[in-house]
Amino acid sequence: MPYIRMATSQQLTAAQKDDFKSGLAEIIGLIPGKTEAALMVEVDDGITMYFKGEKRALAYLDAKFSGDTEFEHKKLFTEAACALTQKVCGLPPDAVYLTYSVFNEWGTGGTLKAR
Repeated sequence: MPYIRMATSQQLTAAQKDDFKSGLAEIIGLIPGKTEAALMVEVDDGITMYFKGEKRALAYLDAKFSGDTEFEHKKLFTEAACALTQKVCGLPPDAVYLTYSVFNEWGTGGTLKAR
């Protein structure tokens, strides 16, 4: 189950949020075995963000995936996700950040699942 959260200082319209979700649905396949069918997306917009002590226009993506994947696949996804975020949020490349978390267990349906 891929879960991708974007936090951004930019105030987004409903259409921009939909464009972000649709864009992620198109590129999630860059990570082998991942599809839109299990993709969960959260968009937290219009928040105050600081970096290096200064209030800035930023976006931060936190991508969580069950099971690890090759560096090259994550690199391709990172490039596509950052470009998508720049386009949707109107931010320059140095204002978009992305990190990965990998897990092998998760809870759903009232129980614990394992990869």
